[in-house]
Amino acid sequence: MVLAAALTLTATSALAFDVALPIDCTVGTDCAVQHYVDRDPGEGGADYMCGHQTYDGHDGIDFRIPDLRAMAEGVTVLAAADGVVRAIRDGMEDRNVAETGVEAVANRECGNGVMIDHDGGWATQYCHMKMGSIRVKPGDPVSRGAQLGAVGLSGMTEFPHVHFTVYRDGHEIDPFAMEPRPAGAACRFAGDEGTAIWTPIAEKALVYRPAFVLNAGFATGPVEMDDIETGAVGDVRVTPDSPALVFYGRAIGLEAGDVQRLVITAPDGSVFASQEIEPLDRTKAQYMAFTGRKRRDTPWPAGTWQGRYAVIRDGAEVAFREVALVMPKAAGAGPAAAR
Repeated sequence: MVLAAALTLTATSALAFDVALPIDCTVGTDCAVQHYVDRDPGEGGADYMCGHQTYDGHDGIDFRIPDLRAMAEGVTVLAAADGVVRAIRDGMEDRNVAETGVEAVANRECGNGVMIDHDGGWATQYCHMKMGSIRVKPGDPVSRGAQLGAVGLSGMTEFPHVHFTVYRDGHEIDPFAMEPRPAGAACRFAGDEGTAIWTPIAEKALVYRPAFVLNAGFATGPVEMDDIETGAVGDVRVTPDSPALVFYGRAIGLEAGDVQRLVITAPDGSVFASQEIEPLDRTKAQYMAFTGRKRRDTPWPAGTWQGRYAVIRDGAEVAFREVALVMPKAAGAGPAAAR
């Protein structure tokens, strides 16, 4: 740990440039890295840890927020370092490119965005921002942490996020590892984390997560991906007389062979429902699942219900999320109410 910190400080000091988080969120809680820079010069995709949380030719970092509801409420995009605004674009609608078609965003793939020049030949770019949210104009000086606008769904994207790219002398670089690991590394695309250019605070927040559970919660019936993406799944409150009691989750950064397990635990500690998904046959950017049961004649028991969604890789749990649901006592129900 001490050696890694020393290497990071040495690299940052030598470059005299570092970048802070470009988004106002808590990574690992209400946002996550969906895609890293692709370090594989060929047709495949490999991130700096030799994982597959990237795709062929991806040149930046995608900071993803949970759903469109979060986008509507507003998540701020921040300047990663002091600089001067070179260019902006605004006025593009927040539309899923799967609906509009790629032709609709041709030559405007970044969507609404901001480009900032920094001293020493450095530049940063912020893409897919919300229409009408851009707060700066070309020529404006900005300080690190300045509000540039908000996360959106403009340009070439199917989910709300900010695509953050760092340039040095006009070339894209990987802020997680500017240089490759020394010869002999298990994967030839692996990056040397000692050459990261994140600030210490950002570096701590951006610990590599091999997978992440982006969404999880309780619902009153079957759940579809669109219900999660729009945020509509949270509109209906689970009550003692709900027709079903369901727990759902959505994970990102999944690898071939990953197993996903969902468990609902009743207030008395018993397993109410569970589901284990068959091992994935290929890498998946995202996957959702749910488990639960329909209600019979009696109300759902009062007390604390627990839901747990986990991702298991090579026999070890690499990501999970737990959610508690406090069920009130049914109106007029006595202590004998049972599921």
